[in-house]
Amino acid sequence: MGYGYVKLMVQLKRHHQLMINKKKVYRLSKEMGVLKPQRQLQRKYPRKLARNRTVMGPNQLWEADLKYGYIHGEDRFFYILSYIDVFDRQIVGYYIGLRCDAKDVVMTLESALWKRKLFTDGQAMPVIRSDNGPQFISHTFGQACERLGIEHERIPPKTPNMNAHIEAFHRLLEDDRLSAAEFETHAVAYETVDTYMRWYNHERIHSSIHYLSPIDFHREYLKRGPFPFKPIFV
Repeated sequence: MGYGYVKLMVQLKRHHQLMINKKKVYRLSKEMGVLKPQRQLQRKYPRKLARNRTVMGPNQLWEADLKYGYIHGEDRFFYILSYIDVFDRQIVGYYIGLRCDAKDVVMTLESALWKRKLFTDGQAMPVIRSDNGPQFISHTFGQACERLGIEHERIPPKTPNMNAHIEAFHRLLEDDRLSAAEFETHAVAYETVDTYMRWYNHERIHSSIHYLSPIDFHREYLKRGPFPFKPIFV
C-alpha cells in the first residue's frame, strides 16, 4: 500500500472506526517493522550575496556563467559554461555540450582548480561568483563548494553588472564567433568554440592587463610579482 503512518491513521479511523492518534500508529508501525522509511531532508545551503571586493592577484575571484549557442544544421541549442579569473582575464575552465547539468559545472570547476594547481596544501581557493541559474543553486554545486572549501556568492537578480567580466567575455564570444557563423553540426560548433577559447587565452591582448594576453599576463605576474596596476574593484 505504501502509506506513511499519518495516512495509516486516517484509514484506521475511516474504515475501522478506531480511536487512535498518529503517535500510537507510528509506535506500533515501528514495533512491527512496517514503518515506511522517512525521506531524508536535503541540506539547504544559505545564499551568499555577492559583495564588493578588491582583487589584487590571480585566483582570488572567479566569475562563472552559461551561454547558449545555436546549431543551424541540427536546429538545436548547445551550452557554453565559462569560468574567468577576474584578475588576469583568463578563462580558467570551460565546458561545451548539448546539456549542462550541475555535475558538469562541478567537473569543470575541479578541472580548473587542478590546472591552476590549487589543490596543493596551503593554497587558498578562489571565491566563485555566479548568477542564480539552476546549476549554481543546486545541492550538487553547493555540496561541491563545501567539500572543496570554496566560498560561492551569487549576484542579486537583474544585476549582470556584478558579473561584468564573464558577461563581457561572452559578448566577445558572441560577436567574434557565435553570430559570425552558422554551425552545421555539434562537432563543428565544439571545435569552433574550443579554438576561440585557446586563441582568447593565448593571443587576445587586453589594455587592462598591459596589452598582454591573459596567459602572458599570468606568467609575468608569477615571474615578477605584482605589476604597477590599479586594483580591480568588483
